[in-house]
Amino acid sequence: MLMRNLTMMTDLYQLTMMNGYFRYGKRDQVSVFDMFFRGHALQEYAVMAGLEQVIEYIQNLHFNREDIEYLRSLNIFDEDFLEYLRTFRFNGEIYAMPEGSIVFPQEPLVRVKAKIMEAQFIETALLNIINHQTLIATKARRVVQAAKGGSVLEFGLRRAQGPDAGILGARAAVIGGCDATSNVMTGQMFDIPVKGTHAHSWVMSFPDELSAFRAYADVFPDGCMLLVDTYDTLKSGVPNAITCFKELRAKGYEPVGIRLDSGDLAYLSKKARQMLDAAGFPNAKIFASGDLDEDLIWDLNAQGACIDVWGVGTKLITSDGFTALGGVYKLSCEDENGTMVPKIKVSENPVKITNPGYKKVMRIYDNATNKAIADLIMLEEESVDESKPLTLFHPVDTWKKMTVTDFHTKELLQPIFVDGKLVYQQPKLQQICAFAREEMESFWEEYRRLRNPHVYKVDLSQKLYDLKQELLKKARNGKA
Repeated sequence: MLMRNLTMMTDLYQLTMMNGYFRYGKRDQVSVFDMFFRGHALQEYAVMAGLEQVIEYIQNLHFNREDIEYLRSLNIFDEDFLEYLRTFRFNGEIYAMPEGSIVFPQEPLVRVKAKIMEAQFIETALLNIINHQTLIATKARRVVQAAKGGSVLEFGLRRAQGPDAGILGARAAVIGGCDATSNVMTGQMFDIPVKGTHAHSWVMSFPDELSAFRAYADVFPDGCMLLVDTYDTLKSGVPNAITCFKELRAKGYEPVGIRLDSGDLAYLSKKARQMLDAAGFPNAKIFASGDLDEDLIWDLNAQGACIDVWGVGTKLITSDGFTALGGVYKLSCEDENGTMVPKIKVSENPVKITNPGYKKVMRIYDNATNKAIADLIMLEEESVDESKPLTLFHPVDTWKKMTVTDFHTKELLQPIFVDGKLVYQQPKLQQICAFAREEMESFWEEYRRLRNPHVYKVDLSQKLYDLKQELLKKARNGKA
């Protein structure tokens, strides 16, 4: 576990707002914030990740003496506010969707209810953690989908934007479906399988390619995977690997296979497969790497490439093609004299208009197939009667309607912290990965496809829709 005090990993305006709340007597004002994303270019869904690190952050949240001294040196904070920070802790409530959950735009992934100074302050760190890991987990899921059953390994550490991005990005990639990582520290910290072979420099450091292969096989006879494209893949690399494999077999060992890192991977893998099969090594795997992503893997499979294992690095760990999830954290209601008063952010851009109120998210499943039908964002006090037909409608194009029957529901937001105390049993990473696979299987393939996926329905309850329209009307009339 990456147990560190990240309290000072925040934006300055969180602290200036806190100082303002403190001065204007709002320190005990209870507020509710929602963390959600508005949609992204990868596809309609995302894979929730990062909750474990959010938990660690909240548990370690405190300002130490050096933090207070630094803030004092900025000469912008009141002294009594700095004194307040000495005993600052999170004492509120956090509900969140479990890691591995399949999540959609506009629905709360995390709901925070706390005194406004506490709820406001954790915004930056919460977004930093959830945005990054959810982005990488989602990218990994796309790559795994493109591999069509082939094993995918995360190989991105050397191209990640810093150590934390490499370590936690690899963790997120495994949640997204990768089978292992090259990152030894991630393997150690999270009990993830680690994989790796050798580089071209190993081959180049010996007098010739065959000598390099023999030396590697001598050191690792039970795990011999040879990189065959240092000089000439088909004229030198694969034939020398086969020679080495025959020598290994004579000693009682079976080779793992070969790795291709450059060239026309479709052509080379098909030719290499023929050569390995003809030599008596049909079980030797062909591993491919080299600037791969979901689109290239999809195309290679479409061309009949004979690749068993995919090593994906740069374009996975950096989420090439879309560099940020775009998660946001918005105030949705405040407690005024014991009553939760809804709040709404209004924008000329409809997608930036928030959903007000103290909300929950229900997932609706078809009883016959156990497949997800839609998600329904509701006010907390509402319930769904599963014995009656339920009519859903599009939150913008309200004429688009659907009535479901013979269904069951699941509440997606789970309690994580209550009164500042952790009440959630954090699962092991292997359990999270199993849950993520189950979640994915609960959706029809039309929602999961890489290109032009069918849009999954995320609707508002009638009561929430009416509340939103009422607040928009008041805002237009200058009464919000």
